[in-house]
Amino acid sequence: MSNSMSSDVQNRLQWSLFSLRLGVFIVMIMWTLDKFFNPGHSTKIFEKFYGIAGSSDTVAYILGALQLLLVLAFLVGFKKRITYGIIFIIHAMSTFSSYNQYLDGFNNLLFFTAWPMLAACFALYLLRDQDVKFTVK
Repeated sequence: MSNSMSSDVQNRLQWSLFSLRLGVFIVMIMWTLDKFFNPGHSTKIFEKFYGIAGSSDTVAYILGALQLLLVLAFLVGFKKRITYGIIFIIHAMSTFSSYNQYLDGFNNLLFFTAWPMLAACFALYLLRDQDVKFTVK
């Protein structure tokens, strides 16, 4: 492969990984902001999908603050092994905890969007060293 082609492939890979990171960030930031703007929704999700009953708005705010730090670090590519890994694990837990929704798939079609995002998180984790576009060193 010539250097110009190799450079072109590398450039395309970097833009592709950046677009995946940005797309995952958009979903994750909305989930984060939901904890601040609608903490009762988070309480219901904790109970329904994770079996954690009795959490308060304060718990949602604390988790939201921690998640905000994580998703911002993820967006800028800070400590990629850790941040990309945690994002992947969090999203995997969310995806797998929704298993009942998949059993009635046609009434819960939006839940299936979790699977391509999980694949994007996995790809980003595996290719984290090549994901350098707009990241901190």
